[in-house]
Amino acid sequence: MSQIERIIQGGEELFLTAGIKSVTMDDIAKHLGMSKKTIYQFFKDKNDLVIALVTKKLKEDEEQMEDIISKSANVIEEMINMMKCSEDIFSRINPIVIHDMQKYHPDAWAQFQKFKAEVIVTTLEELLTKGIKQGYIRPDIDVRILARMRVAQVELGFNTKEFPIAEFNPWKVQVQFLEHFNYGICTLKGYKLLNQYKNINDE
Repeated sequence: MSQIERIIQGGEELFLTAGIKSVTMDDIAKHLGMSKKTIYQFFKDKNDLVIALVTKKLKEDEEQMEDIISKSANVIEEMINMMKCSEDIFSRINPIVIHDMQKYHPDAWAQFQKFKAEVIVTTLEELLTKGIKQGYIRPDIDVRILARMRVAQVELGFNTKEFPIAEFNPWKVQVQFLEHFNYGICTLKGYKLLNQYKNINDE
């Protein structure tokens, strides 16, 4: 692992548990057992490090999505697998990270938004279109609207004003939203398959 990769990983470990704002470059240096001077050889400041970290994570997420799509037998399986993959990602993220990125690192946040708009929305549109062809997704839905709605839903789930962390587990919020979305877009054929994947026996 290169020095740059080590620094990004060290930053990620601390950010994910404590949020971005409360972690200093000193904390990262101490965590990695290296001098702050070494970190500054590669990153001019914390913002620079946050941008590099976001870039790396988004690339990994994109590869993970492509991997899921290539290994799934049908759209319903893809949706279930994406949900498992999301659970894995969300369970590691402290919601304060999203908040800190929005507030203190607008460049990194803009990059995240751009990725979301281009990659996630496009992937969802393709997924829904394919699902309509396979007969699992209702043909009357507008894929462009629903793909954007789904992305906005995920964001809403992380909005701590609407869902204060003291009262709501962010992952439970996301599961409720996703189930609502999945069951809302399915045909009867899709609904039955969704239940099978969820290990619910049709009565």
